[in-house]
Amino acid sequence: MVLVDSAAWIEGLRRRGDIQVKLALEALLEVYEAQWCTPVRLEVLGGARQEERTRLSHHFSMISYRPAREDDFERAISLAWRLRDQGLTVPWLDVLIAAIAIEDDVRLYAIDGHFQKIAQLSGLRLYEPGYGGVFQPDR
Repeated sequence: MVLVDSAAWIEGLRRRGDIQVKLALEALLEVYEAQWCTPVRLEVLGGARQEERTRLSHHFSMISYRPAREDDFERAISLAWRLRDQGLTVPWLDVLIAAIAIEDDVRLYAIDGHFQKIAQLSGLRLYEPGYGGVFQPDR
């Protein structure tokens, strides 16, 4: 399973979004490996235009969903403290997304650069699409 961050979903859903992101998402969806979680749901659906809300809700209802639990917030707080102590401050929802991916031992597909930094400072594993968006095994 690959947890997909909000920015990747949003970029992939844009009419003129980055083709590499679109291919990566398509590949993950084809093999039923794409997953989303509570903070991603908030960012993607919370920011949806009124005319897109029903379509997006239906689309995402068919994708594996991981609800956030209370202990995820505790792990996110600990992760935020570790990152801040090492000089890295990132958006709170992104810390929660990273904490969920770490806890569930899944890779995260993210296009925001700060996730690379989080991975360097924590146990976060990132998904890197292969040629044409093909799934790559862990390195």
